[in-house]
Amino acid sequence: MTYRILQLFTILLPTMLIGGFEYIRHELLMPYMSMETGNLLITLLTFVLSFLFSLVVFKTIRKMNDRLVAERSHRAVYEERERLARELHDGMAQTLFYLNITIKRNQLDEAREAVAALDNHVRQAIFNLRTLPEEGTTLRNRLEIWLAQWSTLTGLGVSSRFDMPDSLFTPREEIQLFAIIQEAFTNIRKHAQANRVSLQIDEGPTPGSWQLTIEDDGIGIIDTVPQPGHYGLKMMQERAAEIRAAFSITRHERGTRLTLVSNGTGGNRK
Repeated sequence: MTYRILQLFTILLPTMLIGGFEYIRHELLMPYMSMETGNLLITLLTFVLSFLFSLVVFKTIRKMNDRLVAERSHRAVYEERERLARELHDGMAQTLFYLNITIKRNQLDEAREAVAALDNHVRQAIFNLRTLPEEGTTLRNRLEIWLAQWSTLTGLGVSSRFDMPDSLFTPREEIQLFAIIQEAFTNIRKHAQANRVSLQIDEGPTPGSWQLTIEDDGIGIIDTVPQPGHYGLKMMQERAAEIRAAFSITRHERGTRLTLVSNGTGGNRK
């Protein structure tokens, strides 16, 4: 049943029910039924049929919404897999090109570094692909599992806090946030020389708003402007822009803080 059919039934059913009963009552039942009895019967009949009709309508709407949410979630996962494949291809292609140049120039030390970088890139990409958001679980649960795995893999301490309802994010926001967190933690592992990392997500003061904060106690970053080759930072900024979240990185005396803030307009809530 489509929305158009539901709309037609919603308009026509009360009209046909009340109008038809009143026509039959005035034409056939007036000699046998008092006005009070007729009014009571039409009230009861309208209530019963409206109740039964509402059950069918809302059950149908619920099924439609569930199907739309599932399709949207699947599409977001497929789009993310395509994006990861492109990023993996681009990163490997550039490293392989550099490796080819170093081999031709007989620069063996540089070639070994390129091979090591390529190995790390592939391993990280495989780890990220294995931990893509799974259907049927909350973002909180997926992040807790991923952070535990990341801590085991890197040996770094991780603390997390999620002060938010599970329904805060849309599937599109969850995909982008998960990828931003993965990239941020990858950069921390590679460059920060940190011992501990913290992740915090808080619900904002307005409906749909939120703030994500990632902090480490490492040496920090050189600047906050992407330089040639700093694809991770650029990628995080692009993903933040896609969900209309303000992106910032700041240094402080204890390390680096990455912050994403959304006012609730990034998930296309309608």
